[in-house]
Amino acid sequence: MQYPLELKFKVLALAPQISVTDAGGQQVFYVKQKLFKLKEAVTVFADTDQTRPLYTLNADRILDFSAQYHFVDLMGMPLGSVKRDGMKSLWRARYNILNGTAPTLTIREENPWVKVVDGLVGEIPLVGLFSGYLFHPAYLVTRGENMRLMRLEKQPSFFEAKFKIDKLAELQPAEETRILLSLLMMVLLERSRG
Repeated sequence: MQYPLELKFKVLALAPQISVTDAGGQQVFYVKQKLFKLKEAVTVFADTDQTRPLYTLNADRILDFSAQYHFVDLMGMPLGSVKRDGMKSLWRARYNILNGTAPTLTIREENPWVKVVDGLVGEIPLVGLFSGYLFHPAYLVTRGENMRLMRLEKQPSFFEAKFKIDKLAELQPAEETRILLSLLMMVLLERSRG
């Protein structure tokens, strides 16, 4: 997988869809969220035709602000999970990435004001069309407070949300997969927050 990864989120689609490609243009992941589910269940595919499932992301409870999303591979082997950091996430998005039961990594929003202004300007008729070109929320994946591992940043776009994922440090393959699945789930959850 060649970085940076490009994540395209189809905004006008009925069911949220995310396509992830690497720097060489190769499809890495494709996600189509199921509609009308009380308990969140997301399947991550290797292709846009949805013929090769890779992972499933399942919530541990029904429609809850602080649900934990568990990742499993095709064989049902657990890969980890991600959980919104409760009340700390009301102002600045913050998620804990877990390997087993202990949080090992954190996803946190770099500047919460950017998302607030993006959301407000996005609601203004006509002017809102340009908010995707003006404001770019960014999220950092860290170990502890200072070790930066990956960065996800919204990119300028009109009719679909685009994000870029940069790898900032060397990672073990299992940890890299856990982080990427966590970022996908976070993008789906943050989309509903505005």
